[in-house]
Amino acid sequence: MKKILFTLILMAGFVTGLKAENPPDEGMWLPMFVERLNYVDMQKMGLKLTPQEIYDINHSSLKDAIVNLGGFCTAEVVSNQGLLFTNHHCGYDAIQKHSSIDHDYLTDGFWARSLEEELPNEGLTVSFLVKMDDVTGRVLEKVKPEMSESERSAAVGKAIETLKEEESAEGKYEVSVKGFYNGNEYYRFVYEVYEDVRLVGAPPSAIGKFGGDTDNWMWPRHTGDFCVMRVYSGPDGKPAPYSKENIPLRPKHYLKISVDGVERGDYAMIWGYPGSTDRYRTSHGIQATLSEIDPAIVKVGGKILEIMKSDMDKSDEVRIKYASNYAGLANFWKNKIGESRGLKRLDVYDKKKAIEDKFSAWVNAEESRKATYGTALQDISDVYAAYADVKYNTKLWYLQISFFGSQMMQFPMQTQGIINILKSGQKGDELQASLAPFYEMGDGQFKNYNPATEEKIVAAILELYRQDVPKDALPDIFNLIDKKFKGDVHLFAKKLFETSVLATEENYKAFLAKPSIKAFENDLGYKMTNSFYNSFMTQNMAVAPLGEKLKKAQRLFVDGLRKSNPDKVYYPDANSTMRVTFGQVLDYFPADAIHYDFRTYMEGIIEKEDPTNDEFIVPAKLKELYAKKDYGRWADKDGRLVVCFLSNNDITGGNSGSPILNGNGDLIGLAFDGNWEAMSGDIAFEPELQRTINVDIRYVMFIIDKFANAQNLIDEIKIAQKTR
Repeated sequence: MKKILFTLILMAGFVTGLKAENPPDEGMWLPMFVERLNYVDMQKMGLKLTPQEIYDINHSSLKDAIVNLGGFCTAEVVSNQGLLFTNHHCGYDAIQKHSSIDHDYLTDGFWARSLEEELPNEGLTVSFLVKMDDVTGRVLEKVKPEMSESERSAAVGKAIETLKEEESAEGKYEVSVKGFYNGNEYYRFVYEVYEDVRLVGAPPSAIGKFGGDTDNWMWPRHTGDFCVMRVYSGPDGKPAPYSKENIPLRPKHYLKISVDGVERGDYAMIWGYPGSTDRYRTSHGIQATLSEIDPAIVKVGGKILEIMKSDMDKSDEVRIKYASNYAGLANFWKNKIGESRGLKRLDVYDKKKAIEDKFSAWVNAEESRKATYGTALQDISDVYAAYADVKYNTKLWYLQISFFGSQMMQFPMQTQGIINILKSGQKGDELQASLAPFYEMGDGQFKNYNPATEEKIVAAILELYRQDVPKDALPDIFNLIDKKFKGDVHLFAKKLFETSVLATEENYKAFLAKPSIKAFENDLGYKMTNSFYNSFMTQNMAVAPLGEKLKKAQRLFVDGLRKSNPDKVYYPDANSTMRVTFGQVLDYFPADAIHYDFRTYMEGIIEKEDPTNDEFIVPAKLKELYAKKDYGRWADKDGRLVVCFLSNNDITGGNSGSPILNGNGDLIGLAFDGNWEAMSGDIAFEPELQRTINVDIRYVMFIIDKFANAQNLIDEIKIAQKTR
């Protein structure tokens, strides 16, 4: 998914303890602990690899074929020339940026027939994990119980900087130290980051996005959600910026493709970089999610999507410009609708409350526990009550979704550095040289921007704020709207887009040619965004003590929870670090008298076809191949073509594009979605309902081979020996 201006939510999972009591399909586990914690269970379920073949820092292992793609998705190496598979929706932003009316790769697809035709993607990186280690003792060495949260954070931050510097090898590696279990443990991750990643192939959206928003998060699914990229290195094999002299990377390890197919009960494991879960969220957090957070996201996001879609349907140019932004927001928006539904339907509040009641009984059974953990849950309750009093969560999420959905609201913040340059007193050529980066910034801004659409979005956001945010908490831009525009947000938006130096490409370039501080600071676009930003900062400062109180209370709760169940292995929340989850290919029963099979076939695509609905258009060539049953070696033993299948692996956002592997470590599919009935899974895992939706690797290969005729790629990929 496309990165959001403000972090929406992120975290991840491992453990220390004895034999795991969790179902083997629950948990996102750190690979370095697999041998100690999970290996026996994995073997029993069908794993045939050794622990060293899974994770080894001195020799080639499975971890070396899995990469973090851009910080928001996962990809896997599938050839000895650095070829990568990931999801179509992970590459969607790159595909969109290369698209135009003349070369509409979103609609038509794209296939490079040679290395020379592969398309570079500025700013896109892949990160290979070199190693990870436990640094908890060193991070917390100077931390004392009597410290305030700010003092604790300072001590932790100082230790982390030292630990990062130790392993960076003077900039050769990117090093991250992340907290686990709400700051009770810390682990260090060392990465080698490659900057030259090129687009190699993508099916048309009618395949890669088949079903669109209607089928998103739903089963049965028939989406060929994949695209192909390649990572390049310098001639010496090391990371290097894009250059024509670069060569395809020779990886330490790459995955083979399995053509065996899947059967119910088959072993399946998924590797990747899950972004965020919140499995330790309390009942108070559930209540806030249902009453404030999700409703805010759904209301504002829904309105922005409605405006975008209306304009996209009227113009191919606007459709291409907004395709990536729309897809990212729509995915998040529908997720939150499903999350609220799942939290209510699965009684997650009551389940969390039962855990908290048991925890409280354990705490109150001993005075020493009461001294340490006695106020944790009450403090959490008090903070959420205080947040509700000031509508903190509503205002926070209105702002975040507004900034994500409106390019006009983002751009003034990105360009405010112009003021400092103008205040420096530079003139003439010197001034223009300093402003050069802002010319480039404008090129990026206005490439995927339609002023008429943005004007409608801005007016809608202002209208929602006025309706739902208390008058005394509104940004002060509303005072100007009331005074000069009689409270009419539409008149204000119209004037803004007529006059703002930031609202159109023409105005912006004219301003940069003859810039002035007064013109910028008096600009309606700048005033609006600055007003919202100042309101946000004022609000955050006001609730900062509450945030510190909540952080400490949650850390104590998680610490006490683990100690209250010493024989249970708890995994931490996802936080964009490498994880492995293992389970089985499995069907499920979503409701009374309803059964969903674990796989879908090509026939389902034809059944869903609707030429009047752009979400369910089937390309003519795909229909021809279906009519002839021309599936080649990618058909199953009955001559049918499997499109997607289900597994009970535990994944979340960030796992998009992750490889799903069989017991031999061969690629059987790409994970790309969760299921609607378990959309609350980021907060509470539901083993009977929670499923991962995967595109079958044979359907991927069929599209590359028979649909795209990209034999150059087929020849590059190695097929594993059949085992059945």
